[in-house]
Amino acid sequence: MGRKRPPVPEARGSSGSPTVRRRELGVLLRALRNARELTVDQVAAELLCSPSKVSRMETGMRGATARDIRDLCDLYGVTDAAERERLMTLAREGKQQGWWQSFGLDYANYVGLEQEATSIRIFQSAVVPGLLQTADYTRAIHAIGVPQLLDPAIEERIEERLTRQQLLSRENPPDVEVILDEAVLHRPIGGPAVMREQLGYIIVAASRPHISVRVVPYAAGAHPALESNFILLEFDGQAPTIIYVEGLVGQIYMESHKDVDRYQRALDLLRGQALSPQDSAAFMEKIRETQIGE
Repeated sequence: MGRKRPPVPEARGSSGSPTVRRRELGVLLRALRNARELTVDQVAAELLCSPSKVSRMETGMRGATARDIRDLCDLYGVTDAAERERLMTLAREGKQQGWWQSFGLDYANYVGLEQEATSIRIFQSAVVPGLLQTADYTRAIHAIGVPQLLDPAIEERIEERLTRQQLLSRENPPDVEVILDEAVLHRPIGGPAVMREQLGYIIVAASRPHISVRVVPYAAGAHPALESNFILLEFDGQAPTIIYVEGLVGQIYMESHKDVDRYQRALDLLRGQALSPQDSAAFMEKIRETQIGE
């Protein structure tokens, strides 16, 4: 592959993910603007910039410069030196490069959020989530992707995915809950041997105290996420809870209380229809035994 990768931190450092730092900064900037009862357009007019720039800083979609923070602090009447420095620090940390950014991923923002989440809740009805995929399973998925990837690009996706998975074994790992529709276990991605290895990998991962895997069996019938896959990410500090949904249309991020509550309720219902973690492991092992290696 040839490209030198930035080192991967073993745990959350003092600065953490730049993606999360930008979102933390955005929350604080939005609160300051609302406290002054100013609109985005009014702030943009004062700063001689576009309203979209102000909005993107508040949503964490773009970083803020030291000059941006200075001007916003002046506009919002932030005179406390410690508070101004806190905002400056978040802006600096939001400009740093995360290891994932060297891969040129369409979902780089998601990986940045995932790296510092304290809780990751996943529902998947189609494929094994990236955090639990084996290399061969990942290779088989990307071999038939749209657009079609060449072999070197597929190997980079495998490297990226396996690097992401290091967060599961680091010090102070996130609490991970995965709920799978039974269909995920039967879809023969990569063939029987690959599926046998993949199911075994999930079973071993689920034995860790901070990882829970549950299966919603066909026998459960209809459930509230039949046509959806989603991930709920929670964080310490000011960063808001995020709902992440991905598909051919791209990536969607939701953080309103209404959306978070709706997906939380869906998770609660799915959890009630799913097998227990212990029964799910036995269920997966039974399916795994039916896979005949090539």
